[in-house]
Amino acid sequence: MEKIKIKNFFSFEDLTKRDYPRTEDVRGAFFRDVTAIIHSYPFRRLRGKTQVFFSPRNDHICTRMEHSLHVATIAATISKALELDNELAWAIGLGHDIGHPPFGHLGERIIADKLLKDSEFSHELYSYRVLTKLTNYGRGLNLTYAVLDGVLNHCGEKFEKIIDIDRTLKNLDNLLPKKHFPVTYEGCVVRMSDKIAYVGRDLEDALTLKLIQKNDIPSNILQTLGVKNSEIIDTLVNDCINTSLAVGKIAFSDSIYEAFLQLIDFNYQAIYLHPKLKIFEKNFSRVILTIYNYLMELYNTYEFSFDKYGCEKNFLALRFADYLKKMKEFYINEKEKSSLFNPVIDYIAGMTDSYAIESVQEIMLPRRFHYDLELGSILNS
Repeated sequence: MEKIKIKNFFSFEDLTKRDYPRTEDVRGAFFRDVTAIIHSYPFRRLRGKTQVFFSPRNDHICTRMEHSLHVATIAATISKALELDNELAWAIGLGHDIGHPPFGHLGERIIADKLLKDSEFSHELYSYRVLTKLTNYGRGLNLTYAVLDGVLNHCGEKFEKIIDIDRTLKNLDNLLPKKHFPVTYEGCVVRMSDKIAYVGRDLEDALTLKLIQKNDIPSNILQTLGVKNSEIIDTLVNDCINTSLAVGKIAFSDSIYEAFLQLIDFNYQAIYLHPKLKIFEKNFSRVILTIYNYLMELYNTYEFSFDKYGCEKNFLALRFADYLKKMKEFYINEKEKSSLFNPVIDYIAGMTDSYAIESVQEIMLPRRFHYDLELGSILNS
């Protein structure tokens, strides 16, 4: 079989442009982006954010950080086999979900439906906002064009069998999510790798948690793709490599693509829409709405008068005030541009699952008197 060389359309200079110039060092442009993402606070918080299963007691159940690492390694493997830039694939894979709010895709829907009133909120759009604006106290990470493009365009309205690059350099600030393909083949690889990473792992986690049984899975899926997550990944990765080299685009073969679609559909019906997961929907909605209403009331009352937040006598108000203090200049400038977002939505979207729940407890539960006051009252009684 003749192998077709897969090569990006745009020059290295175009793909490595940054918002403001930097002198490159020994790491190179894309590996520098890898290190910038890994060392950022938003990436660290991914370990406390839901992938599919909220707050599992089993430490081996996938978190959002683990999923990001899976995507990055799968994308780097495929890119290496296709003789693409595996460091670029690493960077896009690590950053692709960095803007995910707490509680997974459910949290994403709650923010879009309840807080933004059906305005556009998607984790890929918000990941772009985190990487270009919110991180580093409003300055962003100054990543390369290729990495930001790959993050912004890693999702599609549907799961494609074949992906080719977009051959137009666009202003990324104006792009709508899910409407464009990446401008690099590495970005296209990440787009495929995202699904490769989650489909088998979510199945494995659901089996571990007894949400489904092995005999629930259609036999043709098991026969074509494999039984274990490692087998599914191996099948999909090798098929993507071989098919891509044959057609000169990032692609799956017909038989593997059909089985892949069936597995994704099975996961949606049997896992993502499972009644046990739906139970959390109302609870998480209450958590996010309670925090939002509380912080919006404070922000509308005090805005940037930081000292006044201390009157609330809780850590949530104080931490939010500290966040505003660090980001004041950014939000004042953004307010003049009539941004869709506000500090409260940004603050909530950055929360981990556990911090969101602790924040509700801060708001709703009365704080106990310090034990020495309690002890003093007992001794004096």
